[in-house]
This record gives sequence, structure tokens and C-alpha cells, in this order.
Amino acid sequence: MAKIISEKKFKYDIPEGKKKERLDVFLANSVENATRSRVQKLIKAGRVTVNGKIAKANYIVSPFDLIELTIPMTPSPEETEPEDIPLDIIYEDDYLIIVNKPPGMVAHPALGNFSGTLVNALLHHTQKLSALNEPGRPGIVHRIDKDTSGLLLVAKDEWTHAQLAKQFYHHTIIREYWAVCWGIFKEKKGEVIANITRSNKDRKVFTTSLTEGKHAHTFYEVIEEYEFASLIKLHLKTGRTHQIRVHMSSINHPIFGDPTYGGRKIVYGSDLPKMKNRVDNLLDIISRQALHAKTLGFVHPHTKEQVFFNSELPDDIKLLIEKLK
Repeated sequence: MAKIISEKKFKYDIPEGKKKERLDVFLANSVENATRSRVQKLIKAGRVTVNGKIAKANYIVSPFDLIELTIPMTPSPEETEPEDIPLDIIYEDDYLIIVNKPPGMVAHPALGNFSGTLVNALLHHTQKLSALNEPGRPGIVHRIDKDTSGLLLVAKDEWTHAQLAKQFYHHTIIREYWAVCWGIFKEKKGEVIANITRSNKDRKVFTTSLTEGKHAHTFYEVIEEYEFASLIKLHLKTGRTHQIRVHMSSINHPIFGDPTYGGRKIVYGSDLPKMKNRVDNLLDIISRQALHAKTLGFVHPHTKEQVFFNSELPDDIKLLIEKLK
């Protein structure tokens, strides 16, 4: 049996008005990368308490409950193994790396993803990665979703990492995403300003709110229009989790193929069998959200020059656009 070297603790205070659901279902919906079977094993091992007492998987979560979960981290984040995974490196110097991340790759090890991550690949590529983050995330300056493709910035030393992090904090980093969204936009340019917060129904999912969560601001511009979809480019003023996906869904233009925010059902067009068959064929092309982090611009901490990096759209989005045309 693998030795447990570190643990991660989660605590949930259940608010008034929370719908009743099984404990295993609640935790599977609340912990990133968790599955119900994994949660059930943790509960059976006595690693979940409700109001200070060990609970069972079928316990019904109620308002004002205090749920605590302890997850053994095996392997330890400090022992993340280098793996010989190909990397599409757009640029590299003595201080930083720009990686074009493929869809499906997780940025760093987490529950359920201890291997096959970008960090595993980076550790095989170089011994120089910033240790500014918590263990298990060396060099990672920012993240994009597992199923979003595109450019990621990696720092090789702590000073460079800190300077880049400041640029993200002050929103001076230039990030342009391209996406295929459902529908034809009334205005060819626009912006979405809406707070983003976790959903009360599913803690892995985010939603917009007038009063709760964090301020989020997204600009968009239409590049090309098709029968029932549009290719758009987006600029982030802020960088919240799932920001683009949540914002576009909130204005009824979800990103095509997005399984979480309404992108895999017919949003525009008819429900006739002919339309459904066409959409099904398009969804067969792309099993994820059609979202790509295309451009990254920032001031290089050492040269003090403004630098820009671009990446091509991945094959699945290219093919989707071709079929939409």
C-alpha cells in the first residue's frame, strides 16, 4: 500500500435552504475531479464526518450541517513524477516557457489526476521550475480548463513567477480566446459584466450573480457567422474560473460542445430530426467546449519588452468550423 505523506482537508457549512441530497452525491458535486465511487471509498474509510461524527454515504445532507472531508494525497505532491509526455512549446528561454496545451490535459496533479498532467510533462522537460506555488504545482503561473486548449505560461524561477503573477493580478496580461458559440449575435461587439460564483445546486459548476461571488468582465467580438453559430474572439479583463463559459451561457450563447453550460443541446434552430442529426454529427467532431486560448501577451520580466505569442486553432475546432461553413 502506498504511504500517505500528505492530506488535503475540505470543510462545508451547509446553508439554510439547501436542497436535501445524499452525502456522497453532495461531495461528488463539490470536490473538483471527484467521482461518486471515489467519494464513497473515502466515506467508507471514515474520512468524512458530519457534525463531528463519521457518516455513511446515504446520509441526507441538511441545512446547517458541518461536513468535513480529509483526502489522502497519494502520491505526495512533492513526489510528482516526471513523465515523457510530448509538449508543444511555443517559446522558451532561461526564465519562462509558453506551452500550447492540448485539450484533455490537466494542468497539475489533483484528486483523480496524479499522472498525465502538464506538470508531469514539464518535470521531464526541465529541472528549472518555480517553487513559488504550493507543492504539486511547480512553475504554473495560471491555468486553463482541462478541456480548453491553448497557451499557458510557465515560470522557471520564483522571481520571474512573482513578476508575472503581478501582471495577472493587475489585469495587464493580454489574453485572447477564440470560441465557436451557439447563435447569431445581435451586436458584433459587446461585453459581459457579471459576478461569478459557485452554484448552490452543484459546487463544481459556476453561475452569474448580482450580489455574490467575484467581479468578472469579458469582451467579445464576432469574427465569422454561420447558420446557427458564430466564431468569436474574447478578451478577459478578469480571470475567473470558467469565466468565458459561464458568461457566454448567461447571454444565451453557450460555447458549442460545452457539456457543463448548455453547449451540447440545440440552442438555436429547429428541433426537427434533420437539424438534430446535423447537430449530432457536429458534436461527434468535438467532445469538449470549442474554446481555445489563442494569444498571450505580457511584459517580459527580464527584458521589459512587450511580447506576444500566438497559437493555431486545434484540429477539432478547425474541422468544426469547416463543417459549419
